[in-house]
Formats: sequence, C-alpha cells, structure tokens
Amino acid sequence: MREVGRRNVDRKQLRSATERSIHGLVAACHAGRVPHSNDLLAVLIDADNVSSARIGAVLAEITKYGTASVKRVYGDWTKPNLRGWKDAASEHVIQPMQQFDNTIGKNATDSALIIDAMDLLYTRRFQGFCIVSSDSDFTRLASRIREDGVTVYGFGERKTPEAFRNACDRFTYLDVLEPTDTDVAASAAPTKARVPSVQLRGDTKLLSNLRASVAAASDEEGWANLSAVGSLVRMKHPDFDSRNWGYAKLSDLVREIGLFTVAANPAGGLRVKNGAK
Repeated sequence: MREVGRRNVDRKQLRSATERSIHGLVAACHAGRVPHSNDLLAVLIDADNVSSARIGAVLAEITKYGTASVKRVYGDWTKPNLRGWKDAASEHVIQPMQQFDNTIGKNATDSALIIDAMDLLYTRRFQGFCIVSSDSDFTRLASRIREDGVTVYGFGERKTPEAFRNACDRFTYLDVLEPTDTDVAASAAPTKARVPSVQLRGDTKLLSNLRASVAAASDEEGWANLSAVGSLVRMKHPDFDSRNWGYAKLSDLVREIGLFTVAANPAGGLRVKNGAK
C-alpha cells in the first residue's frame, strides 16, 4: 500500500511539473521574441509628427531593445517649424532625409519613410524597426514588417490612432519617457503622477486585462510569472505600459492596485496571483 501511495505522489509531482512546463512554454510563445542588446534596429522618425525635444528620451528607451544601427529622420527641412531638428539630428547622429512637399495636401515625407523602410526590410539585416510617429499612415507599414517576423516598436503622442498602436508589437507614449539631459524643452515637463489605488481599482479595463492574463499564464495553484503576465497583456494591447499610470515597474502597479498577491518566484523574479492575501 505504501508503494502504491508513493507512486501516486510521484505521478502527482510529475503531472504538476509537466503542467508548469506547459504553462511556461505557453507564456513564452505569447511573449514573442525576447529583445537582445545586439539586435540591430532601424529607427525611422517622422519629423512632422514628433518634437525634436523628445528624441533623446526615445533613443534612450530604444537601447533596451537593441542597437540602433540606422537612424533617419524625415522632413522638409525648408519648413521653419522643423528648425529644432538640425541640432537634435547632429547631436544624436541621426541622418536627416530631405523630402520636399511637391504637391499641396500630399505628405511626401510619409512616402519616403515607407519606401526606405521596405528597402531596409528586404536586406534582412534587422531584428526590429522603431517607427517614431503619431500618424496612422504607418499602420500598414507596421503590419507589413511584422508579416516578415520582424518586431515593430512604435513611439508617439497620446493622439496616435489606435490602429497604428495596435499594428505595433509594442507602443510607447512619449510622455511616459524620462527626458534626458539634452532634452531641454522636455525636461521642464512634470513627471507623470502616480494614479492612486482607488482610481486603479475603478479602471475596469486594466483590471480585466490583468486578471485574464494572470489566469491564462497561471499554474494549477493560480500563480503566474509576472513578466509573462505583462507580455500577455501587451499582446492584446501593445500600448500597455505601467508608466501610463505613473509606475516605473509592473510589479509596483500591481501591488498598488491591492487586488493581487505578488510574491517572490522560487525560480527567480516575481509571481502573481488573482486576489489579495
């Protein structure tokens, strides 16, 4: 009888370990390709829709995903409103790409950026593209790049249309980025205040996304790797970022909500469970 009991325990342990492995594989598949510091990135900037005052912060953020081996900014440099890009491009070693508006009402800059992006894509040299713009005209471009299995990182203002945001693998709002020392104009902007826990609990969309992702990535005991949860939410909503609510880390945001249990993961990192302690 003891031998039978021991075999039953062994089977349970084996089943538990197998389920954990499956959950880990599912989470990894959902998370997509993990960026590496030696990934080559093409950074393409739409000067008409992004202020030069933010570019230092954008490039600092891009270093998290790889090496920006190509950096180009597109615009009609005869326009007075783009004057600020001259110093910014020189300082950050960004190649200015001149494109005259030959026809009124037609944005030649967008066309030039799209053509260059496709030329770069066909070289098969890049693991990722960073499109810095708030313009929906780049929605199809982002989708096309992703069709080739290449990651797309989008950066833009809050006014960026949802279609373009969702076409990217990851989209970051410019106002959540910490200004660098060289971003003189942006440095005066106040840091985004943290949204208090009462308001966070009232954000039904945020809670629904987090709870669903925890459930999808959890093991038989309800625990899920926190980084896998973040990746799952971002798959559905590429613009998801804890900094949108004023929190530097996802763990800080989840803890502040107060409706989840966050604990150290025996395998390393953090794990999360639906429901407070």
